[in-house]
Amino acid sequence: MPAFSSSTVHMKAPDDAISLPVRATVDLATWAKDAAMRRVDAGDDSQLVEALAEELRLAAEDARTRGPVTALSYVPEPRLGELARVELSALVADETYPTMTVELLERYLAAPTADSFRPPEAEPRTLPVGPAVRVRHAYVQDPGRDGTGTVLETCAYGIVPDAKWGLVLLTSWQQQAYGDALCELTDRLAQTVSLSPASG
Repeated sequence: MPAFSSSTVHMKAPDDAISLPVRATVDLATWAKDAAMRRVDAGDDSQLVEALAEELRLAAEDARTRGPVTALSYVPEPRLGELARVELSALVADETYPTMTVELLERYLAAPTADSFRPPEAEPRTLPVGPAVRVRHAYVQDPGRDGTGTVLETCAYGIVPDAKWGLVLLTSWQQQAYGDALCELTDRLAQTVSLSPASG
């Protein structure tokens, strides 16, 4: 959280989600193997545990590069690996943008890029924690010379609990058949975001 923030952010993790250690100092390989063993049924083979452990290790490494407040790997079916990634991040107002607003977050989240697969869809929302904007977008990830690549879809909430900082809840996935269900999951998660006074 921003250093000046007097609040701590909370979000309820969905069932079948694994919390990624984005801030804790742990050996990621050891952590990932333990997490995979807890998620996989006892009767499943060791190759499934190894495959899921490697995917979780890479997911944690990737999430750490962005420094979110919290990150989750959504794994409803371990044999299929990670279906979606969920990250909750804080954005701090600065000299260029001294006040955090929903309009500012909408411009940030809904700006089309050269890699946009289709135009972003933005709509205002009101959450228990504050005003927000919901943006659904899709990108062509790692496009080749011919412009083809993997489509990465996202559903994001830009949330403004305070004029000095904002929150971005971002769910991303590649399995397009699950798009509507994962957006609905993001909607439910956004409703659980809350603040409490920081301890100490």
